[in-house]
Amino acid sequence: MPYYFILILQGYCIYHAYKHGSAYYWYFLIMFLPVIGCVIYLITQVYNKQDAEKIQEDIVSVIHPTKKIKDLEKRLQFSETYQNRVDLADALLEIKDYKNAIPHYLEALKDGSQNDFYVTEKLVTAYFGIEDYDKVVFYAEKIQDQLEFKKSRAQFLYGLALEKLDNFEEAELNLRKIDIRYSFYSERLALAKFLVTRNKVTDAIEILEEIKSESHNMTSTNRRKYRNTIQEVGKLLAELK
Repeated sequence: MPYYFILILQGYCIYHAYKHGSAYYWYFLIMFLPVIGCVIYLITQVYNKQDAEKIQEDIVSVIHPTKKIKDLEKRLQFSETYQNRVDLADALLEIKDYKNAIPHYLEALKDGSQNDFYVTEKLVTAYFGIEDYDKVVFYAEKIQDQLEFKKSRAQFLYGLALEKLDNFEEAELNLRKIDIRYSFYSERLALAKFLVTRNKVTDAIEILEEIKSESHNMTSTNRRKYRNTIQEVGKLLAELK
């Protein structure tokens, strides 16, 4: 097997293991048994038929992280459609290039024939990424009456932005909406931290205890994915008790 291909395969497996919080022994297996270790990792941790194309795309992204952006820019230049512009903005958002994503989302909003909820929701994320909390609130309030906004990531970011703007009552009201069992683990941890700052320690402990209890029933995939969150929950609980 060509040496270059092995390095690419190792790079992807290590990237995937890091991104998904895989156990440390996988790193040793991938590094010290490159071919066998990578094959075992891909079969047991990554691969199924539906994910085959996604894996290929991810490997390309590891090798050439700007390739996807450049391809989407060329596609937009060739055809300035709403979908092409949103696809490019989404790709920029994915790599946390918020400043370049925002103008494309704003341009997409000008298309009155489209449902603007999706783009507005993404603007909430992008403006939060550049810490423009006034704009987060502005765009969140444009969609807050829509059903999809309720108990969403956008509502959570809206609550955090309100906190940054010292609107604590409204912040708590929105942050509590994502306190849903067996979901939103990281967001609920953030809610618990917020409650601690508001001297509502008992409420915070209750949420942390729920997350800790739920972690015992997680699938192995979710346990790896939220490992750092679970560890932080345990640490905060120990500090508060």
